[in-house]
Amino acid sequence: MGDFARASMSTAEVIRPARRVAGLLPIVGWLGSYDRRWLRGDLIAGVTKNLGYAGIAGIPLQNGLYAAAAGAILYAIFGTCRQISMGPSSGLAAVAASAVATAGITAPGDIAAFVAGITLVSGLLFLLLAVVRMGWIAQFLSRAVVTGFLFGAAIDVVIGELPKLTGTDTSGSNSFQELRSWFGTLGETHGATFVVGVVSLVVVFGIRVVAPRIPGALVLVVGGLLASWLFGFGDRGVALVGDVPSGLPSFGIPSPSLLLDNAGTVAIAAVALMLIGFSQTAGDARAFAAKHRYQIDVDQESVAQSAANIGSGLFHGMPVSTSLSASSLNDHSGAKSGLASITSGVTVLLTLLFLAPLFSQLPKPVLGALIIEAVVMGMMNVPEMRRMFRVQRFDFWVAVAAIIGTLAFGVLAGVIIGIALSLLWLVAVATHPRMPLLGREPGTQVFRDVVENPDDEQIPGIAVLRLDGGLFFATADALADRIRTVIQDENPTCVVLDSQGSASVDDLLVLCSQADVTLRLARVKPGVRAILEREGTIERLGPERIHGNVHRAVETQLSG
Repeated sequence: MGDFARASMSTAEVIRPARRVAGLLPIVGWLGSYDRRWLRGDLIAGVTKNLGYAGIAGIPLQNGLYAAAAGAILYAIFGTCRQISMGPSSGLAAVAASAVATAGITAPGDIAAFVAGITLVSGLLFLLLAVVRMGWIAQFLSRAVVTGFLFGAAIDVVIGELPKLTGTDTSGSNSFQELRSWFGTLGETHGATFVVGVVSLVVVFGIRVVAPRIPGALVLVVGGLLASWLFGFGDRGVALVGDVPSGLPSFGIPSPSLLLDNAGTVAIAAVALMLIGFSQTAGDARAFAAKHRYQIDVDQESVAQSAANIGSGLFHGMPVSTSLSASSLNDHSGAKSGLASITSGVTVLLTLLFLAPLFSQLPKPVLGALIIEAVVMGMMNVPEMRRMFRVQRFDFWVAVAAIIGTLAFGVLAGVIIGIALSLLWLVAVATHPRMPLLGREPGTQVFRDVVENPDDEQIPGIAVLRLDGGLFFATADALADRIRTVIQDENPTCVVLDSQGSASVDDLLVLCSQADVTLRLARVKPGVRAILEREGTIERLGPERIHGNVHRAVETQLSG
């Protein structure tokens, strides 16, 4: 028996460290149980992933590839979602570009270093988020605000890419001024550039409509390179991407002095990147995990995003997050593990080593069309805007305000406006919860909202009121105003309050007593009752006026 116990303890001692390692490095867990039947789907998913968004952030194309490789490989090592595709994101690239503009940085080398620096700082914030387990902070960006911000950022990016399609230059401090400037330059449109741009838009959007499973961006890039070589676009005056050097990125902290000189902008941008990146990745990870019936660890997802962004920053890349379109492509291609992400990262590394110089001949209007398609399809959530307009009109107008703020004041300012709107929305919802009058469903003991169920029975002389939310200091005044209105409009002899909370019950008792109305409480939880007893409220109210449910409160009032 002693030998068996010692063997069991020995096994447990081996298992516990293994589990801890698997918790910190999820790749250890899925590699050990990898099914070779998944290999084909994982490889296809990895190879067909879209290229990055360096053009949006205004950095060289190779820096976007650095980020794509680092993000994909590091997320596969540390992440818990098997279908997630981690890499440069159009939304995050727009935030990075706005930070560059706010800081007033114009030298190409400094722009790349600055973007890598805010990427590194955002990665450190993700690590802090994981250590203190504060993933809930991303909830301060409401869905309506995120939808509006991304929609506005997409419009801002599209306006910024329009000059690439016409071969003209624009100016302006916000999207509206840039658009007006672009219209003013249409008379100077370069013919060949315009044709290449229009054809590129038709190709990339057409493939999405006709054959959505085909990676349209990859087709467009390959087709653009072949066309540029066949027709000599550079000799015809069409702007090309320019030199894209081959080789792997260097490793190092990007320009600390540049970051310190613009510390305020860096801090705001890093917080914005962290909030948006976390909300996107956590939501997508939960969706894929639910679809394929496995568990994810939200805190470990923060660690994975931290590693991906720190790695991208140290390798002079740009911010990375999940791409729902690329992740969906992973899923549709049959990805069952992080090997798809590793394959994608390795493919990018091979591209950097052997194929990078080919991209130097890529026409800029092709790159512009690629970016426009990415932000339109990935950031402009028209169905969600329609749903909010139809179902939640308040949320719709919050989203519209976020769109206008982003276009008028810039993407980075749009994030700040979005956070402010989210906090105002949270305060408004928390302090003004629904407080419907209830009626009894005929033939039952069930009480329901009389507005939603107009045929339900309202008991003469008794007003049943439900507080859809907790009763605390922020809702106390709103509840008192509601009871005051009900007393004036309904003229009851009794108010039955169905709520959870203890704040200001004494004030409500005084209010009802002054109006010669009996106050009864229903469904009071033990913890709330204990607080009311300590405060002496139950003694003043009378323990006989506290009931297990609304039906008992009503019956007691009727029998009295």
